[in-house]
Amino acid sequence: MAHIVIIGAGTGGMPAAYEMREMLDKQHQITVINSNDYFQFTPSNPWVGVGWRDRDSITFPIKPYLERKGINFIAATVDIIDAEENHLVLSNKEKIDYDYLFILTGPRLAFDEVEGSGPDGFSQSICTIDHAEKTYEAYKKFLENPGPIVVGAMPFASCFGPAYEFAFILDTDLRKRKLRKNVPITYVTSEPYIGHLGLGGVGDSKGMMESEFRSRHITWITNAKTTKVEDGKMHIEELDDSGNVIKNHEIEFNFSMMLPAFKGVDAVASVEGLCNPRGFVMVDDHQRNPTYKNIFSAGVCIAIPPVDATAVPTGAPKTGYMIETMVTAAVENIKAELEGREPTKTATWNAICLADMGDTGAAFVALPQIPPRNVNWFKKGKWVHFAKIAFEKYFIRKMKKGDYEPVFEKFILKTLGIERLD
Repeated sequence: MAHIVIIGAGTGGMPAAYEMREMLDKQHQITVINSNDYFQFTPSNPWVGVGWRDRDSITFPIKPYLERKGINFIAATVDIIDAEENHLVLSNKEKIDYDYLFILTGPRLAFDEVEGSGPDGFSQSICTIDHAEKTYEAYKKFLENPGPIVVGAMPFASCFGPAYEFAFILDTDLRKRKLRKNVPITYVTSEPYIGHLGLGGVGDSKGMMESEFRSRHITWITNAKTTKVEDGKMHIEELDDSGNVIKNHEIEFNFSMMLPAFKGVDAVASVEGLCNPRGFVMVDDHQRNPTYKNIFSAGVCIAIPPVDATAVPTGAPKTGYMIETMVTAAVENIKAELEGREPTKTATWNAICLADMGDTGAAFVALPQIPPRNVNWFKKGKWVHFAKIAFEKYFIRKMKKGDYEPVFEKFILKTLGIERLD
């Protein structure tokens, strides 16, 4: 009997647990460890930040749903990974032995890399439900004294969709409140151009997103290296494409939400030979770490190279569909090893995303994610806004039910009218 331990119970970890339980013989034990005792549907956090959703609508307790499927659950933080001895030490001092470790922790949010940034500083975040709730509290205070808003992403950020979503959602919400005329909005990003998305652009995302910004009177600064955030003021170096500073900005704001840089979580990053210098897990084509063959990883916490070189460090996103295929590949490869076979499954490095824009939305398909591509498609319409709302309900329902089927693939492909992606 093998013991498979999964660290993380987010949009990658929960499906991984269900899929692992479905595919492996019942003699094998599965344990999920997560720092919180609840699941949170992170893609809905931009809505939480303006009060369009609340905690109860996008979270649920993990333990009863996993245990109903015969999966162990521990709510604790992993303090130490002893990869040589195959065990973990948790924050409650409990020691957990494993035969296989599957790391799906997501990132550490590196607010410390920009002085004064983050929920403990002077800018807000929507990366977690706790942060999004705090953002909403700050937004409610802002509505009492409207003024300039700054939204965007810091250097080394690698997830730009939520920043764009939040800028558009703020614009929509303020227009509904008849306050938009009092609120200049500036989008500040490490991307070399609007619509880059960490993907080198998708279809005409540059032209379309710039047009959308202009129509909504949102100004922008690209190649932006945010260096410091003070109370009501953001310091930014604007670079040219060669990395030279061409302008220094000091932008005043009454409210700001800036996505931080991502790094690997401490327990993972501290394991020698497991990660790259930023703390992201190195994996081969089969989601397996080259140094520790019984450690697999998927999702935001793995190391993948940027799509292209940029003046300000800009990472590549890992979208839900891509993460789903990583999870399936890892589960099937662990199963193969348990049955004495060599791993053969690989993930599909395709990017598919539905992005809300408040009162409309945008969908993009990049096949594969890294150019040149077979498919490079970007469309806008109200149908995307409603599709994302439907997907939120669909995903949460599936996670409560314990379905292991490819949730992103089944829903998004049907929505986009695509039969298959190979």
